[in-house]
Amino acid sequence: MMMTIPANSRVLVVLPHPDDECYSLSGTLAKHIAGGGQVTYACLTLGEMGRNMGTPPFTNRVDLPRIREGELKKSVEAIGIQDLRMMGFHDKTIEFEDRQVLDGTILDLLTELKPSAVFTFYPGYSVHPDHDATGAAVVRAMGRLPESERPPLYTMAFSRNCTDEIGFPDTENDVGDFLQNKLDSIHAHRSQFPSPGELGKSKKMDRELRERFSRERFWTFREFPNA
Repeated sequence: MMMTIPANSRVLVVLPHPDDECYSLSGTLAKHIAGGGQVTYACLTLGEMGRNMGTPPFTNRVDLPRIREGELKKSVEAIGIQDLRMMGFHDKTIEFEDRQVLDGTILDLLTELKPSAVFTFYPGYSVHPDHDATGAAVVRAMGRLPESERPPLYTMAFSRNCTDEIGFPDTENDVGDFLQNKLDSIHAHRSQFPSPGELGKSKKMDRELRERFSRERFWTFREFPNA
């Protein structure tokens, strides 16, 4: 099923780390923005506990939060996101945050923005504890909304067992026309990723990049606690 989000509407993205936005949904966000939509990206942490310092290393643990913040802003600019919220939670501790505070923060965003769609990680199938804890918090917060006011929740999953246990993604988005935005978003996070390549270098590289990055797939989450 192809993704349909109302044009000129606002989307809310809730993810824990700078870089979480680039590989899996930057094309979808750029496409929505190009169609007149608004995007709010609530990034819970600055990824300050990360171990990647660039290849070759060009920073250190002391400077890493500043580096990651700068990279996040460049990525957001590449995608076109209009509203970046850096929420100030601690990296690698989302699962231990006070649920009342964490869930309440997300519920406040939902109440303020009234998004037409929400994106996060699929809890339990997103590899990193922060990813899973963030997805679970979004699910709990959305479960507190009246069902009639609850927007679609699109989730991302990466674990090896995900398709065995939750099936294949039910929603797909062709983002081939926004591949440059996506590559620029990935390139912005230079402390974390080597360059995947650039468009225009060769026909072979263009074909490889389009095959790898032109489709973004999501699971529509429906198992809300109060549903």
